[in-house]
Amino acid sequence: MLNAENAEKPVKLIERKLAYQGVVLTVYDDYVDVGGHKTHWDFIHHMGAAAVLPVLKDGRILMVRQFRHALDRYTLEIPAGKRDSEDEAFEICAMRELEEETGFKCEHLEFLLYVNTTVAFLDEKIGIYLAKDLEKGQMHWDEDEELGVEAWKLEDLQQLIYEGKMTDGKTVAAIQTYAAKYHK
Repeated sequence: MLNAENAEKPVKLIERKLAYQGVVLTVYDDYVDVGGHKTHWDFIHHMGAAAVLPVLKDGRILMVRQFRHALDRYTLEIPAGKRDSEDEAFEICAMRELEEETGFKCEHLEFLLYVNTTVAFLDEKIGIYLAKDLEKGQMHWDEDEELGVEAWKLEDLQQLIYEGKMTDGKTVAAIQTYAAKYHK
């Protein structure tokens, strides 16, 4: 059995060239050596993001409905957004996104999990938190956002997952982790 902790890396980076610098991500051409075989891989860097599962006093979960250009459709997701810098704490980002997208805030977030979204070519890491004891705050969407905020029962959200109608990875992970941890 391979002990991955102590094993030598099977891939050696030979050269990394910037291919594209975007607002949200940076794309590189990586030239690598894989066991003596030289090849070219795409690598996408993302500075990371945070998401939050906001639970109201009555147990319903606040969700955000928004149009996602990449999917060409509306999605139902937990509030989330990218970190402002590589150094910004995930929890600070999650607090900001909670208030910006839902108009609610809280004093304390509980860490749920980290998710790496697409490990084959993207290094994006999302810190996901649980927010309870919500208080009214100030909603302020980014200028390129148009959101709808909806309150849902946990079991209805899980049903959307089981029916294949909810496919956003961070949202599915957050809902299922919350259900497993708090609704056994």
